[in-house]
Amino acid sequence: FRLPTATEWETERTSWGSNDSAGAYASPLKLVVAGYRHHSDGAIVNADSFGYYWSSTVDGSLSRYLVFDSGDAYMISYNRASGFSVRCLKD
Repeated sequence: FRLPTATEWETERTSWGSNDSAGAYASPLKLVVAGYRHHSDGAIVNADSFGYYWSSTVDGSLSRYLVFDSGDAYMISYNRASGFSVRCLKD
């Protein structure tokens, strides 16, 4: 098993009926807005508002991830020590 690449997440995101959390949940993956654990103190951030899903794509000292909320979905980079959700692909 492995994490999807940023390109694989982009392909998934563009298949959704809408480019937001409703589209993420309506997809076959049923992605949810779980928030994340902050890298500095472990606090839960944006639960029930944003979904954050790691990719395997590294961007310097950061990593790429998929983020979505009720208004948008896109890929961006962030600190790898943060506790984002993962979805694994079977090789």
